[in-house]
Amino acid sequence: MDIIEITRELGRAIQQDECYSRYLLAKDANDKDEELQNLIGEFNLKRIAINSENSKADKDQARLEHLNEELTQVYERIMANPHMQEYNAAKVALDSLLQRVNTIIMMCANGADPDTADASSCSGSCDGCSSCS
Repeated sequence: MDIIEITRELGRAIQQDECYSRYLLAKDANDKDEELQNLIGEFNLKRIAINSENSKADKDQARLEHLNEELTQVYERIMANPHMQEYNAAKVALDSLLQRVNTIIMMCANGADPDTADASSCSGSCDGCSSCS
């Protein structure tokens, strides 16, 4: 089996991992949460309004401050949503898994023993690191 096919196998294994399943479920719940989607739409409209005001030569500073306050309030409501909180936690967990996989691959590419490579001991930099050799 060549390296590309092995990588595809790894991709399939990741898709079977609990972290990935949890991420997909959380993303789906986010996408189906009408209130959350409305808040995200409102957030985007407020960002557009802020960008529009900022692009004017004669910016209305009071309006900008008001829009920024509104944007912050909407953002806080988005982040307080239970589906968004679950999504963010699932995304962090999946990102962590992928980072550990990447670290082990990099360690092995730098000479570490694939059977003993441990991402938890890797600093992410091979300069002066003895884990890969």
